[in-house]
Amino acid sequence: MPDLTSAQSNAVSEMLRITPVVGRLGRLFAEAGHELYLVGGSVRDALLGVLGHDLDFTTSARPEEIERLLHRFSKAVWSIGKAFGTIGCRVRDEDGTDWVIEVTTYRSDSYQADSRKPEVRFGTSLGEDLVRRDFTVNAMAIDVTRPGGTFVDPHEGLADLTAGTIRTPGTPEQSFSDDPLRMMRAARFASQLGFQVAPEVAAAMTAMAERIEIVSAERVRDELTKLLLTDRPRAGLDLLVQTGIADRVLPELPALRLERDEHHRHKDVYEHSLTVLEQAIELEHRLEGGPDLVNRLAALLHDVGKPATRRFEPGGKVSFHHHDVVGAKLVRRRMKALHFSGEETKAVSHLVELHLRFHGYRDGQWTDSAVRRYVRDAGDQLERLHILTRADCTTRNQRKAARLREAYDDLEERIAELAEAEELDAIRPDLDGNQIMALLGLAPGREVGEAYRHMLEFRMEHGPADPETAEAELRRWWAERAG
Repeated sequence: MPDLTSAQSNAVSEMLRITPVVGRLGRLFAEAGHELYLVGGSVRDALLGVLGHDLDFTTSARPEEIERLLHRFSKAVWSIGKAFGTIGCRVRDEDGTDWVIEVTTYRSDSYQADSRKPEVRFGTSLGEDLVRRDFTVNAMAIDVTRPGGTFVDPHEGLADLTAGTIRTPGTPEQSFSDDPLRMMRAARFASQLGFQVAPEVAAAMTAMAERIEIVSAERVRDELTKLLLTDRPRAGLDLLVQTGIADRVLPELPALRLERDEHHRHKDVYEHSLTVLEQAIELEHRLEGGPDLVNRLAALLHDVGKPATRRFEPGGKVSFHHHDVVGAKLVRRRMKALHFSGEETKAVSHLVELHLRFHGYRDGQWTDSAVRRYVRDAGDQLERLHILTRADCTTRNQRKAARLREAYDDLEERIAELAEAEELDAIRPDLDGNQIMALLGLAPGREVGEAYRHMLEFRMEHGPADPETAEAELRRWWAERAG
């Protein structure tokens, strides 16, 4: 990180780089008699050299005035956050760059002791606004109403940015009391920025962990999601566990810290799960798009059924029979409690339930039928199952790891070969429902469903059949059923 003087200069230069949009907006507010500052994450990211196309501003203007001014600035204005003092717009620069801009009235917000929603109060000064910010690195501002800009840093956020430290503008106890979600946000920034949480911040998180329970499930879910989608979520997740916050928002994770017996008869499931998560992230290039939430949740939670199924067997072994099934149920329950979508919940729990399936495959001894069933059961989660299964290998025994990789390479090759020959992505019986009804003289009903399922099993077992073979099998089954 550059020294303070050059960093300030860089921040202002970065702000000037995105003119004329910022300069034009600053002049608009100045001519109306209002202050306007680029603020928060936008300043932080400008200092780090990673400024995106979303810009946050704070102003002395009230929401109605912000809205009026932005309508003069852009044709695309929205006021969905007006109750919280925020008006947004989208504008295109002269070079064709699209910018998303949000302008918020100076404000302070806090929770009452038993409230799940923040109480928003509008402020009258920049200083009042900055002191209520979550962390010092987000409490810096640049005055955009003056040529050249003025860098404002009353809480030494630049020094903390230079040191890689997460600290609060006021006391962490007051900050976390105002908005307990900031404790989870500290964990997220630890991962996102690669920073260390200041000792007093970590201590306050530990002492106030139960305060997170007043925050709505939706806000907790969204912050957990942001943490998981960082490049290196391990640090933030570990901070949540160490401070006791995870016990209240994702208790299945700290529960994985099984007590290790004196003979070390089983590995650390918690550390294993974090490693699987990291390895699954490394394999995300196999998926389309960016960071994949379903993939990461499945990797992190794939073994959550182990604490409930742990058994000490004769001879000193430890077993976790059916932890895949138990884990899938726990995942569904937790994701429902956190208000994840039904689609996400179904996908993650399905992957958890299937994550052991591959371990029945040894030396290519599965029949084609078994491979077809593996593909059918995975459904649209097949590629994620490939990733989870590969990531689940954390053994330090390089020979064993190599054998597992080779075995899964072989399975994927067989899937590809069968897919090319048989269109595995859409395995269906060789006879559809209408053909079954015509051949057997049936009306729609339960018997047609039974026949369809039999023909699907026949297809899975034997592969595609020609019409004559399929019809002969259907009639054979029907006659046997009738007899």
